Amino acid sequence: MSEKNQEIPDLETVSVNKSFGDFRAVKDVSFSVPKGSFFSILGPSGCGKTTLLRMVAGFLEPSNGDILIKGRSVVNEPPNKRPVNMVFQHLALFPMMNIYENIAFGLKRRGESESVIKQKVGEVLERVGLPGVETRQADQLSGGQKQRIAIARCMVLDPDVLLLDEPLGALDLKLREHMKVELKKLQSEFNTTFIYITHDQSEALVMSDQVAVMNEGIFEQVGSSRELYYNPKTAFVAGFVGESNAWSGTVEQVKKDSVKIRTSSGFTLIAQTNLMEQKKGEGIKKGQEVKAFVRPESVRLALKAKEISSMENRVEGIVGNVLFNGANSRVLVQNPIDGAEIDVAIPQTGEFASLAKGQTIHIGWQHDQARCFADKSGEK
Repeated sequence: MSEKNQEIPDLETVSVNKSFGDFRAVKDVSFSVPKGSFFSILGPSGCGKTTLLRMVAGFLEPSNGDILIKGRSVVNEPPNKRPVNMVFQHLALFPMMNIYENIAFGLKRRGESESVIKQKVGEVLERVGLPGVETRQADQLSGGQKQRIAIARCMVLDPDVLLLDEPLGALDLKLREHMKVELKKLQSEFNTTFIYITHDQSEALVMSDQVAVMNEGIFEQVGSSRELYYNPKTAFVAGFVGESNAWSGTVEQVKKDSVKIRTSSGFTLIAQTNLMEQKKGEGIKKGQEVKAFVRPESVRLALKAKEISSMENRVEGIVGNVLFNGANSRVLVQNPIDGAEIDVAIPQTGEFASLAKGQTIHIGWQHDQARCFADKSGEK
């Protein structure tokens, strides 16, 4: 085993649970985060991600399970004794203090000398790209500058782990896009482990080394952004990460690595299944209720039927709407079989620049562009 593989994770949780009365907010969550990683927890509101982060920070106690930082259990330690710091959505900068005083606050409480404080504040401001702002007030800074000051205030204390609770949520769209890049740069600059929670998949996918997709208190899947996007392991991940067309139906036929599905409205499609599961006899069975997903960019658009004649799934539909958004433009194609609209990405070749509502269009996709999962929506 290599030395790298033997490194103790910066953060590890072992079968962590949290219940509020009869409600289990977090259910047996175990994961580990290597040193210097950007790890995101992605999920919808109410999935348990903030509860999990607050347990790591020490603001909540787990009902059971263990939390280790650098291999040492911190479950019984108060927040101020843990080698972690936290950046909140609303940043919580002290309005009555200037920037120097904001950043120096934790160092002063720790008993550092004034000369050390001055040196560390200057160094951390350099690293976040804001030298010379010590005497300014927080309300004199832009939203992005405030964000960096909030991070500087945490990083000056040299935490082993920095926890970020939806810190971009209060920013406007353009600034959020900019700060996604800035945050990744800052994490690399400090080489500190970031644990980032968000409901915004774009934030998680762009910045993270690893992403955990959380749903109803559990981690559905943990992996790189590419793994989650191209190889989702559950129906929830397939539907939550990225945009997808979705169908529910019943399996009519099972082959080696594909299934034929008929929806209740009579539309049939062929989708890919997990080949390893099929070999083990654990895969999709004939007659089973399933969900299938196809991404808009995986569907081929054609003006003539012969252009998609080799596709296993083909639809001649009507343009319902063209959603122009530059390079991200899409067309909603109405399927005449069931009346549903299929979301299709428009290639930026110029060939489809004149698409108009009511126009007949042809779309198609191969079975390996569609993912199929057992439908567990009715299970409790």
